[in-house]
Amino acid sequence: MGMAASQARFLGLTARKTNVEYEGQQINQQRTSLSNQSANYYNDLLGMTVPVPPSVDDYTKTVYTFEDGSLTNEITSMIAQTDGTYTVSYLSKWQDDYVPVAAATSVINVQGTDYFVGAEQLRVLGDADPSITDPDQKAARQKEEEAWKVQLTEKYGTNEWYIRYVTNTTTGQEIPYFYKKADIDNNKDKTDDNGNILSNINCYTIGSDTKVREVKAVEDCKVERDASGRFMSISIPNDDGTNTYSTYALTTSTVTDQDAYNDAMNEYEHEKYLYDQAIDQINAKIEIIQAQDKNLELRLKQLDTEQSAIQTEMDAVEKVIEKNTESTFKTFG
Repeated sequence: MGMAASQARFLGLTARKTNVEYEGQQINQQRTSLSNQSANYYNDLLGMTVPVPPSVDDYTKTVYTFEDGSLTNEITSMIAQTDGTYTVSYLSKWQDDYVPVAAATSVINVQGTDYFVGAEQLRVLGDADPSITDPDQKAARQKEEEAWKVQLTEKYGTNEWYIRYVTNTTTGQEIPYFYKKADIDNNKDKTDDNGNILSNINCYTIGSDTKVREVKAVEDCKVERDASGRFMSISIPNDDGTNTYSTYALTTSTVTDQDAYNDAMNEYEHEKYLYDQAIDQINAKIEIIQAQDKNLELRLKQLDTEQSAIQTEMDAVEKVIEKNTESTFKTFG
């Protein structure tokens, strides 16, 4: 290889080496950028709050109750006073066996201006019952129905009702069933080919229901505890002005607000789903970055190999140039 050719080759190799070094620098910068991105994603993972499932204990409380005749009383608060007494609030619950309650819905058949359930025609509540001929019985039935009408109006907010009776085959008792006039009026034009209203109509009857009355802030109450500190009995001042107390044994039970717990669990499941989804998304991005970095690393190794080869060839060419230079100087020396 002549002097000129050797120098040209050396310059070409130098240019290639410079390009390789430049590309290596670019790759290192890209890998640094990917590393920063990956670190940010890991910081995001570390900063995420892991959802915690609700504990049943958080929705469970100890309930104290006491019986007073037909009343079941549930204590809602007991506030200790400086003189050793307590201010107590409680709910009094009792069973009322003669109040309006919801019954199963009924299919109402429309025949002109009359309405039927099966073969039984509905009658406007409060009108005289045509099936009763005895005046005293008719008057008693009408009085009873007026009382029902008052209860229905108070509970359901409307004073226009239809009524029908169904005879209990076992006891022979006639059981009343009530229908809101508005429910029928709003649906009477929507019937099938047989005249049956397409939407079942809500029905009500007379039955048993739990009534609740809240007694608030009864002062000067006294309580007795057992060795573990649990309340055993409560003494409540009588309100007859005699300065006496009525003492009741307390029953202890543990009650879980299942609806509230279920709501909390549903919220947890939703939060966990969002958390898992966010984790999966971040991990997917990290995997992409890792794959990109792996490719860059492989390319960098290729460049290192290429640079070593270039350097080896440059060293060889440089030796040739040195020999050519020495030979030239000897020729003219």
